[in-house]
Amino acid sequence: MQYQKFGLCATKQTFENAMRRHFATPAFNAYNMETLTAIVSAARLTHSPVIIAISESALKYMGDDMLMGIIDGLKIKPDEQIALHLDHGSSIESCMHAINIGFSSVMLDFSKRDIDENITATANIVRYAHARDASVEAELGILSGIEDETTFSNESAYTDPNVAKQFVDATGVDSLAVAIGTSHGAYKRKSADEKLRFDILDDIQNKIPTTPLVLHGASSIPENLVAEINKYGGKMQNTMGIDIEQLEFAATKTNICKINIDSDLRLGFTAAVRKTLATEPGIFNPREYLAPARDAVCDMCIFLIRTIFHSNNKI
Repeated sequence: MQYQKFGLCATKQTFENAMRRHFATPAFNAYNMETLTAIVSAARLTHSPVIIAISESALKYMGDDMLMGIIDGLKIKPDEQIALHLDHGSSIESCMHAINIGFSSVMLDFSKRDIDENITATANIVRYAHARDASVEAELGILSGIEDETTFSNESAYTDPNVAKQFVDATGVDSLAVAIGTSHGAYKRKSADEKLRFDILDDIQNKIPTTPLVLHGASSIPENLVAEINKYGGKMQNTMGIDIEQLEFAATKTNICKINIDSDLRLGFTAAVRKTLATEPGIFNPREYLAPARDAVCDMCIFLIRTIFHSNNKI
């Protein structure tokens, strides 16, 4: 019962609402005070439920006490429907730890493990989490690309719909991340012709029609932000994200109830920092370049909430 004292919610209620009202809950990755406050500000300004996603490496960077101190300081209220989620937990122990310090949702990512091992481990963390009213996400299929030190793969494999049903039935997991063509990082596609495999998604949701589904690696990689970064000294070439119209379709016309966005926020943050330092070279007060970066992340979250997720005013 740890997370309730921070005003956080589990994802079950939000996903039921998303399934019924045809939107997806945004899961935005945070790594410091600026991104945390930006995400919560965007949620409040749009009256959108939101999931704050924290990777294991981000948790290590901030530290348990610092992260939960910031969460406490944000004065989140239960009716705001904000969840704190461990993204790509690599072990049962890391998921248990997150729940114990106040996370309301965890993802156990054993997608690269043998299916039997994935089922056994996921069922174990589901029992632990549900006893504490927390939610659990798992993943089937493999996404290529690099997100951080703990989330990377050179391979990809689509989710098998038949295995998805077996997995959900055996584990009782609250939501399932599926692989239908998204990938981690800023280099998601080789050409604009690459499309998400909605045929596979249709088969999956026909097999498990009441299970909330999740898309990882779904940043759109805005060209204007890449151009801004390169204009002010960056070197990002051949980047390509997921088409916004495809993401909007997934959020509003399918059983995708959660979409993870990380790279778009990183791009907005970095572009703002680079521009500020390049155009105002006399600046050396960190607040003077971190504040624009925080605002850029907030603006990006608001844009995505309104154009892709359609979760604004859905609390």
